[in-house]
Amino acid sequence: MSADLREAFLRIEGVPHHVLVEGTGPVCVLSAGLGMAWYDWDAVTALLTPYRTVVRFDRPGLGLSGPGRAAPTLAAEADRIPHVLDACRLPGPATLVGHSLAGFHCEAAARRHPDRVARLVLVDSSVEEYARPRPAPSLRVGAARACGALLGAAGVPYALGPALRRASVFLARTGGGDPAPYELVRRTYGTSRSLRALLAEHATYADVAAQLAALRRESGLSAGLPVTVLTAGTDRRWLARQRRLAELLDADHRVSPEAGHLLMLDRPHHVAGAVLGD
Repeated sequence: MSADLREAFLRIEGVPHHVLVEGTGPVCVLSAGLGMAWYDWDAVTALLTPYRTVVRFDRPGLGLSGPGRAAPTLAAEADRIPHVLDACRLPGPATLVGHSLAGFHCEAAARRHPDRVARLVLVDSSVEEYARPRPAPSLRVGAARACGALLGAAGVPYALGPALRRASVFLARTGGGDPAPYELVRRTYGTSRSLRALLAEHATYADVAAQLAALRRESGLSAGLPVTVLTAGTDRRWLARQRRLAELLDADHRVSPEAGHLLMLDRPHHVAGAVLGD
């Protein structure tokens, strides 16, 4: 990717990935949660670009990226991050910011590729203390994709996808509805491709969590790696789980009590502050 190119479709392991690069300075990668798209980071990106080169990408099937060829695994998602940086010709260590499910991916990338990670920020990350893999992962993924294809053929994503996206964002926020333009939401959530990807990520969630638990036993984080766990809400049980995650990672634990799970929409300045070390 040339220095002045801001948006591109980069073929990584045979799949066209939608990638955006903006700003200047040290590199920061923003990775969205389950089933989400690049534009969910718009507000955070606007705060970071004066100080950071911000990289956003859509995982296979999501956003504007092409459909994936294989079931989601922790190793594949962790390795995808340096693959994206290599494709963008940004090899230096980067700050990795992972929201929800992508918290698993970014932590795993820091463990698998310690030389590529300068800072780790987990934004209301998924937490599974007692993760166990579920049986028949291939069968589950196949069933999820078949369900997505069937619903797609019936026109369900086009008819209901944008409305369901709007509703889920509203429920996951404290600060309002979905700020994304409707036509963009329809373009990204009104397709069988995105529904299949979302269902596949959901079907493999427990497996990915178990794979991270195994990786934690095998590989530590780099000594001195700055880690921030940024938690949304006031629920005591959730805060306690996030606090234990911060202790496990020897991380700075910050709480944004006025934010919902989509913290990057409710309090983007809190995310930007964690990235910049404020």
